[in-house]
Amino acid sequence: MKWLRIERFHYWKRWTMLLSRLMMICIVIIGLSAGSLYLLTVFMGAPELQVPQTTIYYDHKENVISESNKDGQNRYWVDLDHISPHVIDATIAIEDRHFYDHMGFDFKRIGGAILADIKAMAKVQGASTITQQYARNLFLEHDKTWTRKIAEAFYAYRLEVHYSKEDILEGYLNTIYYGHGSYGIESAARTYFGKKAEDLSVAESAMLAGIPKGPGYYSPYADAERAEERQSTVLQAMVTNHALTESEANQAEMEQMALETFTEDTKPEIAPYFAQEVKKQLKSVLSLDERVIEQGGLHVYTTLDTSMQNAAEKWVESSIDKKSDIQAALVAMEPTSGAVKVMIGGRDYTESKFNRATMAKRTPGSTFKPLLYYAAIKNGFTPSTLIRSEPTTFYYDNERKTYSPHNYGDVYANDEITLAQALALSDNIVAVKTHMFLEEKTLVNTAKSFGITSKLSAIPSLALGTKPVGMMEMTEAYSMLANGGYGVSPYYIEKVTDRDGKVIYEHKSESELVLDPDAAFVTTSMMTGVFDESLNDYTRVTGSGVDHLLTRPAAAKTGSTSTDSWMVGFTPQLTAAVWVGYDKGEKLNHRNDGSYTKKIWVNFIEDALAEEKATDFEEPENVVGVEIDAQTGLIATENCPVKRLTYYIEGTEPTHLCEDHPGTVPNGKENEQKGLLERFFQWVR
Repeated sequence: MKWLRIERFHYWKRWTMLLSRLMMICIVIIGLSAGSLYLLTVFMGAPELQVPQTTIYYDHKENVISESNKDGQNRYWVDLDHISPHVIDATIAIEDRHFYDHMGFDFKRIGGAILADIKAMAKVQGASTITQQYARNLFLEHDKTWTRKIAEAFYAYRLEVHYSKEDILEGYLNTIYYGHGSYGIESAARTYFGKKAEDLSVAESAMLAGIPKGPGYYSPYADAERAEERQSTVLQAMVTNHALTESEANQAEMEQMALETFTEDTKPEIAPYFAQEVKKQLKSVLSLDERVIEQGGLHVYTTLDTSMQNAAEKWVESSIDKKSDIQAALVAMEPTSGAVKVMIGGRDYTESKFNRATMAKRTPGSTFKPLLYYAAIKNGFTPSTLIRSEPTTFYYDNERKTYSPHNYGDVYANDEITLAQALALSDNIVAVKTHMFLEEKTLVNTAKSFGITSKLSAIPSLALGTKPVGMMEMTEAYSMLANGGYGVSPYYIEKVTDRDGKVIYEHKSESELVLDPDAAFVTTSMMTGVFDESLNDYTRVTGSGVDHLLTRPAAAKTGSTSTDSWMVGFTPQLTAAVWVGYDKGEKLNHRNDGSYTKKIWVNFIEDALAEEKATDFEEPENVVGVEIDAQTGLIATENCPVKRLTYYIEGTEPTHLCEDHPGTVPNGKENEQKGLLERFFQWVR
């Protein structure tokens, strides 16, 4: 028996030594594996955190106008400091009580989950820590397989090695799904409670912290009673984790929370044609790719004026017959800077995404005439220059071709009229005569200096706007008249910041004097005559019928062709262009369709600038204002029935008094002296 006991002793001793050695080997292997894993993790470096985030677009007052949530996914990133501490406590209590004590894995929870899975012979229970869930959100799919769990553990360990607990918690709270398209706590706070994440109460925090376990199951919009039960579970977990007292938990459970009214309908996008153009600019100007634009968490600060945009949309919609399939476009821009304030590219973006404001080229008609008359003023003409209006045939191309334009309605003065009248009345004969006198190439070159890049031809009809141009080109050209001759380029984006708030782009305006400021001002002064019915003669001024709606100085020009109706004009603060026509180039019924543009333009200008003080155009030093007789273009006397203050480049103003009305002094030395006297009083007035 003694021998047997000795044998048993030696047997157990051998097995104990063997087990000890095996344990040592295992420890060494585990240690080497852990060390190797750590070295591998260090060698591989920190995993790149490519977290999709919603790009937000703002108007010029920094109101949100659009978000890149095409797939219904809202993602906003906020710093941990801007998240309510109640959210942090609730999340840790319900999701990972030992978050600050582990290196990415909670082995007790893992063991419990393994036993539950073995018992059910399936993957039924999770044991993921916050770090593992964050790793899954960043790098992996959400299937429940052991392969994915191993990969998840590896990524979780890498996150723990390279990032602080605060970084991981911040990332988790900004990426976890809370249901109804809301990714991250900031989006969830807005969706459910209409507030920022930093303002959430204990009760609201507990409600939201309970949702990620089953967003479609625990959402208060899905089942309010079930959501409240889950909230209670979270509050008790916070008590267990010493984040709340029992009394505080009970108080939170009794709190009445005001949920936001929820709807699955997508909110209509503000200024969709403008937003479309902004995204083009992000690609062309900033060279950003589609993924960065849509999911880069950018903050894009635009030039849009939302109140002006709303006014424009209102007048386009209300002015045009709803049964008509005619199209319309409207652009408004700040003439001094080029900042685009309003853009409508069509009557309904959902039906047609074709942006007629930027993509289409249409014949501008008589809206092209101010460019011609600027060239005329610069080349010696004055507002008082007399030209005969009568049916005329013009010969060109070495007299091999003829051109016979017509006035609207075939109405002519059959007499001489002033250049100022010709513009106000939109006389085509006078325009073509002026154009031919200057030689056709003059207008082509002048248009280029105005920023017109569309192809033009040096032909007689160019004076009447027969060559297609873009709407933005015309808006840019008129803005140069409005700002005193400075070159201006339309732009849509003021500033762009990345997800961290770093400025990656900022617009810088550069201005260069391109036009003659004196000629530009005189042309502007002539364009105000479009709204002056005192200039009515053999026909009415083209702004007739809407001039009574204006309460501020404005310069404009209408334009009509068989297929297009325009009105382009400006005040010192705003340039606006309106176009109406059919996409397929159908002919307009000018009796009905032709009135749309004037009505839209005038009402929009008044609404858009309702809060702005009415200001006059600033005259340069080298122009003088003279009160003239509207018919003769000579200095008006007290007997002239129609007098109009008209501006001239100094030295080109009339020096003779009007003789066409009884009581005036005959032309001669006395007339000249009186003219000088009148000019003096006009100058000092």
